[in-house]
Amino acid sequence: MRLVLLQSVDRKLIRSSFIDITERKLLEQEMVYHEQELRQFSAALETSNKKLTLLSGITRHDINNQLTVLMGFLELLEMKQPDTSFSTYFNKITNATERIQAMIQFTKTYEGIGVNAPVWLNSHTLVETAAKDVTLGDIRLVNDIPDDFTIFTDQLIVKVFFNLIDNAVRYGGTITTIRFTGRESEEDYLIVCEDDGVGIPAGEKTKIFERGFGMNTGLGLFLAREILSITSITIAETGEPGKGARFEITVPKGAYR
Repeated sequence: MRLVLLQSVDRKLIRSSFIDITERKLLEQEMVYHEQELRQFSAALETSNKKLTLLSGITRHDINNQLTVLMGFLELLEMKQPDTSFSTYFNKITNATERIQAMIQFTKTYEGIGVNAPVWLNSHTLVETAAKDVTLGDIRLVNDIPDDFTIFTDQLIVKVFFNLIDNAVRYGGTITTIRFTGRESEEDYLIVCEDDGVGIPAGEKTKIFERGFGMNTGLGLFLAREILSITSITIAETGEPGKGARFEITVPKGAYR
């Protein structure tokens, strides 16, 4: 009786083990299949993106060539015009052409957002790098962000700092100083860019981040917000009108060290 019972138990264990192994094998095969399917999809998507990038790059190049031709003929016409009253119209056409060129350049930059994986970058160095491409003149740039502070972000973030400095120089009016500082709070880390210029009107504090708003192309701060949002970093203008602009970049926990 005992022998029969033991044989029955053994058979059940063997049957159970066989079922477990079979199910595990099927699950493993299914996982391998889905991994291959995902790799194929990823490769196809990468190929499509490369083709789209190539196409848009060629299109931008061709449009820019035609705009260069247009600008050249506009200059010739303006030089030969018998009536100087047309100068206003020529200026408007030239300005519109330059805006189109800036918008085309914007599409090239925007196309690169999120293409490469975010990396850890030194914020102090980013400010120094961005400032090299801005003509400061007599304006003093103070970079008080700690030397060892890094943030996890899209590599295009250098354009954010460039835009903040360039905007301050262009539209700050009586500006004499641009200052970058950084401090940690309980919830996040705050990078501040402030100046002593004319500031931002109260009614424009949120509008300046909208696409198309502004005195130039209206794309700079919109682009800045998009770049920062890749790693959940936010930006806001909190300055007092008439006393200078103040931009606060809020870096969440986990995205700085």
